[in-house]
Formats: sequence, C-alpha cells, structure tokens
Amino acid sequence: MASTPPRGREERLRDTRKRLENDVDLWVATSGSPDGVHLIPLSYLWDGTVFLVSTPRASVTGRNLLEDGRVRLSLGTTRDVVIVDGAAEPLDDADLGHDRRAAFAARTGFDPSGSAEPYQYFVIRPRRILAWREANELEGRVLMRNGRWLD
Repeated sequence: MASTPPRGREERLRDTRKRLENDVDLWVATSGSPDGVHLIPLSYLWDGTVFLVSTPRASVTGRNLLEDGRVRLSLGTTRDVVIVDGAAEPLDDADLGHDRRAAFAARTGFDPSGSAEPYQYFVIRPRRILAWREANELEGRVLMRNGRWLD
C-alpha cells in the first residue's frame, strides 16, 4: 500500500520532464526481427522533444529498429517509472551533424564514431508517455498521447 498521496498532473509532468532531462540511461524494448523481442540498456540524449540513441547496426536492437520502428523505453525504478512508447527513425552519422554528435558524446560519455563496429543512430519520437510511482498513481498516469503533452 502506498504511503504517500498521489501526485497531481502538474507535479507528475514536472517530475517526468526532470527525469527525461537528467537521466542518462534507459531501457529499450524492441521487436520485429526473427530474433524477436529484445531489451537492452542504452544511454540517450533528450533534446526536449526527441530521444537520440545509438547501437550497433547489426545488433538485435539495431535490426529490430530498422525493421520495425516501434519502441518502448523505460526510465526510473519500478516504484517511480516513466514509460515511453515511440517511433524510431534511423539517422545516419553523416546526417547527424557535428553539434548533435558532440552533444550526444558529452551527455552519454560515448562516441560511437570511434568504434570499429558500425553504429546506427536513432531518433525516437515519443507518442505516449506514462508515469507513476505506486498503485495510487495508476489513474492519471498518461501524460502524453499522440505525441502531445496533456498539460
């Protein structure tokens, strides 16, 4: 049973935006290839509207995202979670641009361009965002629908 009262929408939106801006890592769930469903942790850059991630192009996650751009992201803990359903679009290194590449490397501490294995960047556009802490916050957990914040 939850010991704290549920947050209102305004507080929940504020907490969620803070998490998106300040966290560095998230869980990425994909499906679509013959390898099936896959879950991995990745570092990300959030620019206020989209996530930027990078993974080896030949990895299960890379193949899944190239085949079927549907993706689910998870941030936080099981008792303070943010779930993002989104659409991933591949972004080639040449189209990334120097400033965005540098921002990604600075934020995540990782520059895929230095890897011998070819990496693929993906821009993930959130379509739905949910956030809750305990069962008493299940009502009102949808904070974004159809790519629009519900504030």
